[in-house]
Amino acid sequence: MTTPSERLLVFVGSYAESDHTGVYVYEFNEATGELTPTDAFTGLQNPTFLNVDADARRLYALGETVSETGPKGKGGEAAAFVINPEEGKLELLNRARTIDGPPCHIGRSADRRYLTMVSYHGGMVGLISIKEDGSVGELLDVHQHEGHSVDPQNQDRPHPHSTFFDPAGKYAIVQDLGLDRVRTYELLQDSNELKFVSDAISTPGAGPRHLVFHPNGKFAFIINELNSTVTAYQYAAATGTLTEVQTIPTLPADYNGANGCAEIAISEDGRYLYGSNRGHDSIVQYAVNADTGELTLVQHVSTEGGHPRHFSLLPGGRYALVANRDGNNIVVFSIDGESGKLTYTGKSADVSKPVCVWGARF
Repeated sequence: MTTPSERLLVFVGSYAESDHTGVYVYEFNEATGELTPTDAFTGLQNPTFLNVDADARRLYALGETVSETGPKGKGGEAAAFVINPEEGKLELLNRARTIDGPPCHIGRSADRRYLTMVSYHGGMVGLISIKEDGSVGELLDVHQHEGHSVDPQNQDRPHPHSTFFDPAGKYAIVQDLGLDRVRTYELLQDSNELKFVSDAISTPGAGPRHLVFHPNGKFAFIINELNSTVTAYQYAAATGTLTEVQTIPTLPADYNGANGCAEIAISEDGRYLYGSNRGHDSIVQYAVNADTGELTLVQHVSTEGGHPRHFSLLPGGRYALVANRDGNNIVVFSIDGESGKLTYTGKSADVSKPVCVWGARF
């Protein structure tokens, strides 16, 4: 139950030139479903993914830099912001160069000691320190992936797309779309390193992209971009290994158009799983069996805009926000408390090329 003093802020990352607004802040009204802009930041090149630490009042954003040695002449940086929830404002704390490739995802360890960044075009994953004041520290470790898979266009080289820490914070799990592998690294805090542990092999041509853990920690769910499926895995917390339970389509059986999956999210109670389809332009919903990890299709709902690159379920589980990159909007959906179904509220906010959206209470 929220108190009158609490605010629900929404943070949006986008494709943007460095001299244009790239990070946006909104206040979300839970009574009306309306988004009201409170702040924006200009100065980062393509801040396409964000990480929010509400308890520490910090926001982390990735960005692109110029690099003589990085792929396509691009490198990566991370920026740290102080969140002022009373005013809905951001204050830049610092920014630092990180991996030598354009980044596509930024993650954070629960103990606030580390950031992770991956470069899709650079084929690498990096471990970065977080300083005591929450600012971005130094690059500690880098792993360059090697190899390819079966799709000559999308899998001719490694394409790590995201990194997520497991619930215990012991392992970092990297989804490599280009290799059709889900790679587990152990986080060695004494030496500030990532140590390779094992690979879970995806179906050839699947293209694993993003991951979410079930609240019980026993299962992980990965959305596969290239073959439009979700794979449920049993997770062994002691070893960091993943064992496939089920793979299920994200698309209706009668849909024959082009599609690429993007984001995946699970409800706070673990009863429902959601994924986004770009092409079909929908959110797919599944019911989750908490004992087996198996999924059952519930519905598909239009995202009311093109290319839903990202979406998130807001704290409290009453609303979902969808970032439609080609629709240039953030669309608000209500969530039924019993069925978990999404319904378009008629509310939205115009944003230029949004590709990441998170909400947090303060």
